[in-house]
Amino acid sequence: MPPAGGKTGARNSNLLLQVAAWAQANGTGVTFDSSTGFELPDGATRSPDVAWVRRVRLVALSAEQKERFLPLCPDFVIELLSPSDSLSLTQEKMDEYIANGTQLGWLIDPAQHRAYVYRPAAAVEQLESPSSLHGDPVLAGLVLNLAPVWDPGF
Repeated sequence: MPPAGGKTGARNSNLLLQVAAWAQANGTGVTFDSSTGFELPDGATRSPDVAWVRRVRLVALSAEQKERFLPLCPDFVIELLSPSDSLSLTQEKMDEYIANGTQLGWLIDPAQHRAYVYRPAAAVEQLESPSSLHGDPVLAGLVLNLAPVWDPGF
């Protein structure tokens, strides 16, 4: 993937900051940025824009596994649609995360002010211009403010 443009980079930073701050306060898991690779059970290697994994799953990995692409599927992912991304291909990626064990996924389309919520064994929920997204019950207490995603401030 080529480097992100300015607005996409600012949006990604804000998403990561919000989730990481929640995760640090919550303590039950670890947040990862878009440079982290995950080897999914189906053999695919993916790196979501933001990922979170329960700490109990991470402590089960060997020291060597922790240094490489993590051999697991994140419990939670965010994919931010950039101007060069295909919505249909990114939706397929979200379906793949869910099929491989992700418990909650958010696909955010800033150009359309739309968010898609993915959960196992549930229809995808499409939200029009939501002001926030709620992580309950997977990420208890996480409320993601979307205002800086819709308008990154420059």
